[in-house]
Amino acid sequence: MPVAIGFEGSANKLGIGVVKDGKVLSNPRCTYITPPGEGFLPRDTAKHHQKNILDLLDKALKEASIRPCDVDVVCYTKGPGMGAPLVSVAVVARTVAQLWNKPIIGVNHCIGHIEMGRLITGAVNPTVLYVSGGNTQVISYSHKRYRIFGETIDIAIGNCLDRFARILKLSNDPSPGYNIEQLAKKGKNFLVLPYVVKGMDVSFSGLLSFIEEKAHNLIKSGEYTVEDLCFSLQETVFAMLVEITERAMAHCASEEVLIVGGVGCNERLQEMMRIMAYERQAKLYATDERYCIDNGAMIAQAGWEMFCSGYTTPLEETTCTQRFRTDEVEVCWRD
Repeated sequence: MPVAIGFEGSANKLGIGVVKDGKVLSNPRCTYITPPGEGFLPRDTAKHHQKNILDLLDKALKEASIRPCDVDVVCYTKGPGMGAPLVSVAVVARTVAQLWNKPIIGVNHCIGHIEMGRLITGAVNPTVLYVSGGNTQVISYSHKRYRIFGETIDIAIGNCLDRFARILKLSNDPSPGYNIEQLAKKGKNFLVLPYVVKGMDVSFSGLLSFIEEKAHNLIKSGEYTVEDLCFSLQETVFAMLVEITERAMAHCASEEVLIVGGVGCNERLQEMMRIMAYERQAKLYATDERYCIDNGAMIAQAGWEMFCSGYTTPLEETTCTQRFRTDEVEVCWRD
């Protein structure tokens, strides 16, 4: 069976994974972490990826116990993502493909998440909630496409959590969302926040502005703690996501729901989705941080599926697309 190597670097996680016939042989990852209160700039993130990618490639090959001659196809993230990090990783993937004389495939980042989730959990045809730093979408497969039923109309859920963490000066290690989750577990006093669901779409920017504006005064007055605000934010935004996911499941008569993307490892989001699924006699599928958070194996897996169905990307088309829609890709590997 073919062996695929995948290069991922669309944001602050750099990952290289090796996959063979549905088995992950290696999946090392390296994260660019900034000081508390700061985000990550595309230029600095790209420099991080450039500095670490060759060591990570060496590590991925050693962990998988393979040599370049064993690889059948090189896969890389074409988009969506941040321009400079995407390009810095794509350059290495192109170079490796030419040095090793292997075909190359440009993979949609979102589809990488979905295919990894399906592989790891065994979900057959789920309604997918894709939640990450740059994306928030409810997706379902139909007629050779992953159809977007609903999405954010402004910022992504992960971006909303990250920006609130910056206001509170929370650590970015291991991630702002993880640190919000831990604080939220201790919160008890619920602050009512704007709840913005518009049909199948959600909006987080107004809610974020509202809580950002009030946060310091509420904490200073002793009315609410940092834990209370993290708890209130999580409960509100996750309820919005569960609502639109349930509506998509009802429309598709779906009996499975799969959560993918970095925010998908949040245990409270999984718990809320599990309750909704149980009430619908449906089943929840979710993974842990090894596969939820951006990684190289998910790009290798999606590329492996594409390669096995006869698809490769001509070298002159191995560009990057910052805004690469999930529903633009023909899903040639599914019935």
